[in-house]
Amino acid sequence: MAFVDQAKFHVKAGDGGNGCVSFRREKYVPKGGPDGGDGGRGGDVIIQCTSNLQSLIDFRYRSHFKAERGVHGKGKDMHGRKGKSCYLQVPLGSVIKSAETGEILADLREEGDQYVAAHGGKGGAGNPHFASGTNRTPRIAKKGQEGEEMWLFIELKLIADIGLVGLPNAGKSTLLSQLSAANPKVASYPFTTLEPQLGVLHLKHMESCIIADIPGLIEGAHEGVGLGFTFLRHIERTRILLHILDGSSEKALDEYHVVENELEAYNKELVDRTTLVVLNKADIAEPDHLKSLKKSLEKKGLQVAIISGLTGQGIEELKATLADVLDKLNNPATNQSADDKQYGIH
Repeated sequence: MAFVDQAKFHVKAGDGGNGCVSFRREKYVPKGGPDGGDGGRGGDVIIQCTSNLQSLIDFRYRSHFKAERGVHGKGKDMHGRKGKSCYLQVPLGSVIKSAETGEILADLREEGDQYVAAHGGKGGAGNPHFASGTNRTPRIAKKGQEGEEMWLFIELKLIADIGLVGLPNAGKSTLLSQLSAANPKVASYPFTTLEPQLGVLHLKHMESCIIADIPGLIEGAHEGVGLGFTFLRHIERTRILLHILDGSSEKALDEYHVVENELEAYNKELVDRTTLVVLNKADIAEPDHLKSLKKSLEKKGLQVAIISGLTGQGIEELKATLADVLDKLNNPATNQSADDKQYGIH
């Protein structure tokens, strides 16, 4: 099932029910007064935040969402009930914007967060509201107000603990399959990963964390080259960036700078994000070349791990490092130390 991370949709709240014109008709009561009930309020359109990432798929098949209108009032002072609200389920990290102006209306990050996207119309008043000393038999009632309606735009920014970044073929998908139970498509051609992939990393003595494999970046991605910035926004909310490099490549250092420059050009705040560099493909890389790369990256103050996503070499050590970094992020007051710079922790 295809991943959907943005969609345009229309919401329409329910109209209010109409007020009723009615008069009492009772035996032995020759001059019964007005008894028309009020109309019910229209239902709202409410967007709810859920941990189910797949909930956004609904927007592939529907673009219009409408709440129920309020029930009309009836005689004998019977008021109409409120219309049923329409609830839309969206994943954590959903940003709701006005399709017309682009204004951010809601940023839903927590389970259970809600945003009323369209308010239902107020119900109309029945004829008793118009009775007076000079008009005891009013024959007018109000119609219900129209519910709000508008076009909205939803954009998903994945909330993950760890984001895997790197050029195509660096081995991110293979590493994701080693760190979690995810089963992403793996092949030796560019842009194998055409949509973000998620996995769960289980760590000893710690809560599990979410890993997001962000589709491969290339030079100029922030300007729309290749897959463009379609998925760059998913990196914004990751706590740790795991920068994967092909350790067998003679241009690995250049490739590192390409990705770092793209991240900085997209969002300068990403430069200060906690970053670990992973030299992958140790099974085919020259040992001396790996040592040289590791030394050059460590001179930049970076924590470097050497692994093979194919054979599993260094995976357990990488998990231990990630657990240590997550522990420092979760408990900054007790863990802040002089060596934090090697992890990029500020």
